[in-house]
Amino acid sequence: MLPTHALSGMALALPLVAVAPELAPVGFVAGLLGGIVPDLDMYAGHRKTLHFPVYYSALAIPASVVAFLAPTAATVAVALFLLGAALHCLTDVFGSGLELRPWEGTSDRAVYDHYRGTWIAPRRAVAYDGSPGDLLLSVALAVPLVLVLEGVLQWLVVAVVVVGVVYTLLRRVLADLATVAVDLLPARVLPYVPERYLEDLEDEPSLATAGR
Repeated sequence: MLPTHALSGMALALPLVAVAPELAPVGFVAGLLGGIVPDLDMYAGHRKTLHFPVYYSALAIPASVVAFLAPTAATVAVALFLLGAALHCLTDVFGSGLELRPWEGTSDRAVYDHYRGTWIAPRRAVAYDGSPGDLLLSVALAVPLVLVLEGVLQWLVVAVVVVGVVYTLLRRVLADLATVAVDLLPARVLPYVPERYLEDLEDEPSLATAGR
């Protein structure tokens, strides 16, 4: 889930606290943004439009080398952003597939690999986004962040965890609410609705066809 991605991006900046504390704040913010940005494609080609598991990783390596050799606010920000985005895309592979109810395990699409032009299959090490295991991972990432951060960033981490808790509690309910909302949409709007939200329309051929 997005809270886990956000916290994992921030956690990448933890070493800066020891080696370059003056650059740590920009590193935490850049890692946070890198962890979030790929999911801005949530309703426009999710896990494809802004997910680049190969390219983010390829760019993150030289950016990290530059940041190590010439550590400035700018080089650290670029490196942590790319590392956060790369980690987001790679960890999505170890989650569930791209489907409305990922606990059913029916999708073979985790993340799109633009380099190879194909979808990477989900490994399901984490059952699904918003699962108890996902929440546990978020909490584990948050603990060291809360211990080293202060002020706004510390409270931001706490807020992200709270969002994760609420999302986990409502995860399955949200899937049902999504189908109810789609049922209320006029047929002319369905072609613009992400395909995973149309799963429950398969028994209604006219609507399902309109949405595809």
